[in-house]
Amino acid sequence: MSNSIHPSGIPRYLGLDIGDRRIGVAISDELGLTAQPMFTLTRSRVREDLKSLARLARKHAVAAIIAGNPIHLSGDQSSQALRVREFADALQAETGIPLHYWDERMTTTEAHRHLDAAEYATGRERRGVIDQVAAVLILQAWLDAHRV
Repeated sequence: MSNSIHPSGIPRYLGLDIGDRRIGVAISDELGLTAQPMFTLTRSRVREDLKSLARLARKHAVAAIIAGNPIHLSGDQSSQALRVREFADALQAETGIPLHYWDERMTTTEAHRHLDAAEYATGRERRGVIDQVAAVLILQAWLDAHRV
């Protein structure tokens, strides 16, 4: 798949918070200004996860994928960052869509702060959305940094 432009003429971007059990998914709005939560993908088999995300990217004519890069606070690569890169690189190979990594240090902590401020539930209900919120924060930071 080559670079696509959404029918609105404005490119759409897909933000991912990739974990071992879940992947938070966010997408840019039709104006390319804000990141919107989509869903949390519960991981199954890598091949199925890749196909699901590739279908989503095609459906929304995604121009680029932004994957959170979970590096240590020191800036060193974490073992999780290596797993994330392996999956994201496979997604890029599957879709042909440009892939960008974004430093996601403290994103999950910030996501919990947002949910706490909104007095959002804890436990299982929160686990269902925390990855989406993290994906929104990753994508929004990338959008803000790349706004012209």
